[in-house]
Amino acid sequence: MAQEKKDTGYNEGGIITLEWYEHIRRRSGMYIGRLGNGERQGDGIYVLLKEVIDNSVDEFSMGYGKRVDITIEDDRTVTVRDFGRGIPLGKVVDATSKLNTGGKFDTANFQKSVGMNGVGTKAVNAMSSDFYVESFRDGKGSYAHFSRGILLDSGLQDTSQKDGTFIRFTPDEQMFEGYSFHMDIVETMVKNYSYLKKGLTLVLNGTPYKSENGLLDLVTENMAETPLYPLIHLEGEDIEIVLTHGNSYGENIASFVNGQNTRDGGTHLAAYREAIAKTFKDFFKKDYKPEDVRQGVVGAIAIQIQEPIFEGQTKTKLGSTYMYETQVKNPDGTSTIDRGPTIRSFINGFVSTELDNYLHKHLEIVPVIEDKIKASQAEREEISGIQKKTRERNKKANVYNRKLRDCRYHFSDTKFPKGKEDERERSSIFITEGDSASGTITKVRNANNQAVFSLRGKPINCYKESRKKVAENEELNLLISALGVEDDLADLRYNNIIVATDADDDGMHIRMLVLTFFMKYYPDLIRRGHVHILQTPLFRVHNKKETAYCYSIEEKEAAVKKLKTGVEITRFKGLGEISSHEFVDFIGENMRLDPVKLSDEESIAEIMEFYMGDNTIERQVFIRENLRSEEELEDVNI
Repeated sequence: MAQEKKDTGYNEGGIITLEWYEHIRRRSGMYIGRLGNGERQGDGIYVLLKEVIDNSVDEFSMGYGKRVDITIEDDRTVTVRDFGRGIPLGKVVDATSKLNTGGKFDTANFQKSVGMNGVGTKAVNAMSSDFYVESFRDGKGSYAHFSRGILLDSGLQDTSQKDGTFIRFTPDEQMFEGYSFHMDIVETMVKNYSYLKKGLTLVLNGTPYKSENGLLDLVTENMAETPLYPLIHLEGEDIEIVLTHGNSYGENIASFVNGQNTRDGGTHLAAYREAIAKTFKDFFKKDYKPEDVRQGVVGAIAIQIQEPIFEGQTKTKLGSTYMYETQVKNPDGTSTIDRGPTIRSFINGFVSTELDNYLHKHLEIVPVIEDKIKASQAEREEISGIQKKTRERNKKANVYNRKLRDCRYHFSDTKFPKGKEDERERSSIFITEGDSASGTITKVRNANNQAVFSLRGKPINCYKESRKKVAENEELNLLISALGVEDDLADLRYNNIIVATDADDDGMHIRMLVLTFFMKYYPDLIRRGHVHILQTPLFRVHNKKETAYCYSIEEKEAAVKKLKTGVEITRFKGLGEISSHEFVDFIGENMRLDPVKLSDEESIAEIMEFYMGDNTIERQVFIRENLRSEEELEDVNI
C-alpha cells in the first residue's frame, strides 16, 4: 500500500528571489572558491585582491597606465589605484554591483584579459564589509560606497586626480572569520604580475616591483639550485618560455595565462610538457621516454589568449582548447565559429621550432642535456624493476588491501555521476600510523571522498638513503601506488594528502619522515598545495552542560575560563584515544588542516639538511626555542 505523502507547503511562497549580493554571499564557492582566513594562498581574500588587481593589469595590457599602487593597512584593508582609462563615469555603480555587466564582453576594449567577465569586482563588493570605488576621467570623479553589496552613497564631483580607478575594500569578517593578509603571499602575487607584464610597475606598501626580463627574472630569482646549463629564454607572439635542468627530482614548471598564475596547470602546461619531451627526442633522434626528458626540469610558460576558459571561478587551471574562438557573420546572414589554432598545436609548434633552433646555436649545452636524460633513464629503469618486484611481493601477501581503505571518487577521475562533481576537489587520503588511529578514522570517514592509508611503524629517512633503498621500502612503495603517482603526477588519485599522526614525539617524527619523502621525490605535490597536516585536539574541556575541544594551551585556558565551574580536562596523546563519535567532527566540514608550504625559491636540500641531517647546534637551539614540553601540556591545574 502506497504511503500517503504529506503536504510540504510548497507554493508561491516557496519561490525565493535573491538579490545579487545575497547570491554571491550564499554561494561564495561559485565565485571565489574557499573562504579561509588568509593562511593559504588559495584563500578567498587573495582571490578578492587578485580580481581588483587584474582589472588594473588589464588596463596596462591594453596600453593604458604603467603603474599600480597597492596598500594593505593593518593586514585587513586594501586600496588599489591604477592610472588607466577609468570606469566610464555613468557606469561606476553598475560595473561594481550588477552581475554580467562589464567591459570585458567587448574584446575590442579588453583583449586577452584575465578578469572575470562581469563578475569579479561584484564579488569583491558583495563580500566586503566596506567597499568604495571612484573613477577619475577628464577632471571628474564618480564614486560609489557600499557595505556587503548594499549601496550607501554615490555621486559625481570635480577632481584634480589623474585618470584611473581607485578601489578600497575590507573583506567581511562574517565571511572570512579571523582573517588577515599574509604579506609574503601578497608579495609573491605582486612579483608574479611584474614578471609577466614587463614595463609595469606595481608599488606594494611603498616598495616598487618591476621586471625587465619577464619570465627569465622569475625563474632566475626563484632557482633554489644551480642549473646544469644557462636558462633558455624564448619569446614569441603570445608566448614566452623558460627552460633548464637541475638535479632535483620531479618537475618545477610555473604556468600563466594572461598574467594569471595557473598553479594547477591546464591545457597549456600539458602542451608545454609534451612539447619539451618531443623536441628533445626529435633533436637527439632517440626514443627517450618523456619522464626521463623532463626529470629535473625547471622552467615556466606564459601565454596570452582571447577569452580564456578556466576550470572553476578561481582560475587556477586552464580548460581552453583553442587560442581564440570568434563568431564570424557570413554574407548569407549565417554565422560560423572561426577557431584559431589549438593551444596544443600552437605551443608544440613554437617550442619545436624555437627550442630546436636554440639547441643548434648553442651546441655546448647539448651533451649536458643528454647526459642528464641518460642518467634519469638509467635510474628510472633500475628503480622501476625494484618497485615492480616489491609490488608483486606485496600483492601475493595481500598487503595492499590491508594498508589502504579506499574511497569511491578520486581526483584523477574525469567523469563523475551527476551531482557528485564536488567530490573531486574533496577527495582526500589520510596517512596515519597504527591500527588504532587508522581504525578510528576509517569508522567515521566519508567513504565517498576520504581514503585511509595505514603506515606500520616509522618510514625510513629518505634524506639519508639512496633512491634504490627507498624503492625497496615496502611502506613507501605502497604509498606511491596508493597515490597513483608512479608514472605521472597528473594521475594523482587524491586532491588532499593529509598526514595524520599522534601529537607526541613519535608522531612528530613520523610526520617529518613522511614530509621528507614528499619534499625529496614529489616536491610538486607540496608546491601545488596537495599536502596538509591534520590538526587534532590536544584537550577536551567539559562540564556537565558543554564540551570544548582545544588545539592549543591557549585555547584550553580560554575554554576553562568560559566553562568556569565543574571543569574536567582530558589530554589527548594519540588519535586512537579519541572516540569515534568525537573524531567525526575533526575530519568533517570543520576539519582543521595546516597546509605544507614550499615556495619556488626555497632550497629543499637546505631545509632537509637542517631538519633531517646530522644533529647540529643550530637545530638544537631551534628545538629548545620552539618546543613545548609535555609537562607544559599536562599542567592542567586550575
